[in-house]
Amino acid sequence: MNPAAVLALYDARMRADPPEEIGLASQWAGPVLRRLGVRAFIEHWTFDAMGAEAATAAEAAHFRRAGQAVEWRVFSHDRPVNLEAALAAAGFVPEPAETFMVFDLADRLDLGPIPAGVTVRRVTDAAGLADVMAVRAAAFGDEHVALGEELGARLADPGLALYVAYEAGRPVASARLEAPPNRPFAGLYGGGVRPESRGLGLYRTLVAARAEEAARRGVRYLTVDAAETSRPILERIGFQALATVRGWELNP
Repeated sequence: MNPAAVLALYDARMRADPPEEIGLASQWAGPVLRRLGVRAFIEHWTFDAMGAEAATAAEAAHFRRAGQAVEWRVFSHDRPVNLEAALAAAGFVPEPAETFMVFDLADRLDLGPIPAGVTVRRVTDAAGLADVMAVRAAAFGDEHVALGEELGARLADPGLALYVAYEAGRPVASARLEAPPNRPFAGLYGGGVRPESRGLGLYRTLVAARAEEAARRGVRYLTVDAAETSRPILERIGFQALATVRGWELNP
């Protein structure tokens, strides 16, 4: 894999020209591309170092007036170099950095067998979504009400695939795949395992289920914004770290 080429392709096909998604719309505001709807975020812009302070201040003022939280996602290869300083000056607050990791599906993932006694199901209804959210609450420590509402509205979205792993009929792990049609990238999100069920290979099992679905759809690359807890697992099964990514939050 050529890291620079893959990052350039990701920037062009997923950030500068974001795929359509139910509940989200794209809106240019001067040199900034906003993504607005069930959540608001920014991850593409065209200003240079001279325009960074004005652009970030304008976005902060806009979202404060709107009373809407927004996340500005900055990758380590992004420019201008003074962007994060400008975000801080405008009142955005940094979140912990994550590692942007990629796997080329032309290669083979080293995933091993599904743990004994575990079944994986694709979520297609409200009952399955309830299991997803129950696992998330146990794994991450809160209810994620807004996310549950967003996913519920998207159960028929062809770009979304939700999975739950069950042990003895009990939901113990969940995750989702975002695979917009006709794009070379699919993202792995929300992989969570109940604390008492960790260490059994369930996270890896859900990576395998999503990789299989992405390959079936003709996707070339899997991407993950990996926390430090999941990065070692992903490295062991073949993902490569290409960049760091940090969310800068503004909560009016």
